[in-house]
Amino acid sequence: MLLENKVILVTGSTTGIGEAIARRSVQEGARVMVHGLEEDWARRICEDLGQDVADFVIADIGDPAACERLVDETVTRFGHIDGLVNNAATMRRSNLDTTDADVFDFVIGINLRAPMLISRAAVHAFRRQGTGGSIVNIGSINWLSGEPNLLAYSAAKGGMVTMTRNLANALGPENIRVNQINPGWVPTTNEIALKISEGLSPDWHENLPRHYAPSGRMTQPAEIASHVVFWLSSQSAPASGIVYEAEQYSPYGRNTPKANL
Repeated sequence: MLLENKVILVTGSTTGIGEAIARRSVQEGARVMVHGLEEDWARRICEDLGQDVADFVIADIGDPAACERLVDETVTRFGHIDGLVNNAATMRRSNLDTTDADVFDFVIGINLRAPMLISRAAVHAFRRQGTGGSIVNIGSINWLSGEPNLLAYSAAKGGMVTMTRNLANALGPENIRVNQINPGWVPTTNEIALKISEGLSPDWHENLPRHYAPSGRMTQPAEIASHVVFWLSSQSAPASGIVYEAEQYSPYGRNTPKANL
């Protein structure tokens, strides 16, 4: 098993990609600290996984003190921490005209400041343990430029790329690795519901044009989780500072097919 006897903190893990990462980590032998805002969701996941290998903490990572508490409670519950997955994020939709200072600060606070603060707390724990550690940041292909209505979100994910590389360079001599995965379009429960609310059919995610899903289907949360456990594990060592797009196509220089011309 890739993560046998490891302790992993996964932020934003009561649903979607984060939940898939928590579940896959346990399958690979880890004990996990589940994090989210909904206690009922977190409790359900931990009961399903088994309370001997999973526990949860409810915290708003917009609060800097809560970021440190996540790591402290992980170490208190399981005795140490070996890996961190910065997955929690908010996707506040806004463009230049609708992104005021409050919206921008909120999105940056959750999507960039919080991962930095949680990483700092985790690194302090890694240093006390003297065993090194692995951090995996969950970004987005929107870091490249982003959709017009994802200005603040895209800016935060772009900042995360630079932070990942900076930390990898700074922490490598301490055997602390930092890598980043940028998922493309993934049909999480929240994403499916959002698109339905915007007018798409209930089965929209099963009938995407090949342009969006060349394989004939969307990338699933469990498949992103497979990437993550590899980067958490020693199987990916000593690589650090790696940032890549987990999508079905290269987003670099891609042009939309010109149909019906």
